[in-house]
Amino acid sequence: MTTAPELSVPTTAAATGQTQAAATPRVKFSPQGFFIDHPDPKLGERLMADALGAGDRDAMDGILRQLVKASASGGRPDEVNLSFMVSMVQSIRPRDSVEAMLVAQMVSVHVMAMRCAQHLANANDLAQHDSAARALGRLARTFPAQIEALNRYRSHGEPAITVQNVKVADGGKAIVGNVTQHASVIVSDNTPASAGRAPKPARSRRQRDCADAGQDAQA
Repeated sequence: MTTAPELSVPTTAAATGQTQAAATPRVKFSPQGFFIDHPDPKLGERLMADALGAGDRDAMDGILRQLVKASASGGRPDEVNLSFMVSMVQSIRPRDSVEAMLVAQMVSVHVMAMRCAQHLANANDLAQHDSAARALGRLARTFPAQIEALNRYRSHGEPAITVQNVKVADGGKAIVGNVTQHASVIVSDNTPASAGRAPKPARSRRQRDCADAGQDAQA
C-alpha cells in the first residue's frame, strides 16, 4: 500500500516528471468550494502549508478556509484579495501553529481596517461616517497590539534591554543580564551623614580626662 507523503516532505520535479514552480500556488474558487491550483496536488498542498506556517494538512486547510471567509467582498470570496492575504502571511513567515493563527488574524484585521477606511471615504451621512471611523479606530489599535504580541512570542517574553554609558566606580560591581526593577527601600550603614548633621571628630583620651576634670571642678 502506498502512503501519501507528509506535507513536510518535499516532492521533487524528478518524482513527478514535470518542472514545478517554487512559488506559492493560487487558490481558485468553484461552485463546489475552492481548491489549490497546482499541477501536483500534493506539492501544491505542501507549498501552501509552508506559506501559511501550518504543520499538517488539517491545519493548512483550516487556516486557508478562515482566510477565504475573511477575504469575502460583497458576500462572496475574492480570489485577488485572498491571494494578497496568503502572500502577506507568507512574507511574515510564521514558524509554528501559534504564529500561524496570530499572523492570519493580523492579515484579516488589516483587510477589515482597509474596508472601514473605504467606507469612511464613501460615507454619505454623519452616522455612516461615525460608524466607519469608530470601527477603523478599533482595528487600527488592534493591529500594532498584534505585532507586539508576535514579537513577544518570538522572543519568548523576554524584554529587550539597552544599556548605554555604564560607569562603575572603584569597588562597584556591574550587573550583566536581565534586570528587573522593583520599588524598594534600601537601608545601609555606610550612608554618609548629611551636611547639616556632620559627625563630631573623636576626642583623644587626654581631652576626655580634661573635660571630666572641668566638670568635677564646676561641681
